[in-house]
Amino acid sequence: MLIGITGRNASGKTTIIEWFKENEFGINSCSDSIRNWLRSNNQDITRDNLIDGGRKLRAMGGPGILAEMLLDTIEPNSNHAIDSIRTPAEVEALRKRDDFILIEIRAPREIRWERLVERGRTGDAENFEQFVAQEESELIAHDESGQALNATADLADVVIHNNGDVDDLNRQLKIFMEEYS
Repeated sequence: MLIGITGRNASGKTTIIEWFKENEFGINSCSDSIRNWLRSNNQDITRDNLIDGGRKLRAMGGPGILAEMLLDTIEPNSNHAIDSIRTPAEVEALRKRDDFILIEIRAPREIRWERLVERGRTGDAENFEQFVAQEESELIAHDESGQALNATADLADVVIHNNGDVDDLNRQLKIFMEEYS
């Protein structure tokens, strides 16, 4: 089973990926492809560099390149979960595996902002206005190299609403696995 995770910033994607890891799935992120490229070009791993690097890689290799790079490293027929799917072309590339399922994780903006502040991750927005501006810039791609979270979410096979606590999210993931495995 190949699971893809998409969602807006601080919606719970990392928590979901950790759940799959604890349940013996291999895990990756489309951002891993960008991180490897940034390292090979002696660039720091920052949010801005990840966004810019993703745009550059997509411009060079096409809009599905990040997922294609990951598929080359994942064992066929293995249980695997991939985070940070941000374009329809990445979904299309991953759908080459018959067992691919795209999950969109949703949470209200205010809840996501609270979570972002609590996690205190380097490179996160420093204020709510910056958080909103960053999010708005990721929703609709202005060319094939940009992020398109709205169009990607439209392709989701399953939507999980992450409005509660971690226990609630874990219950939803368990139900998902009972239905799809």
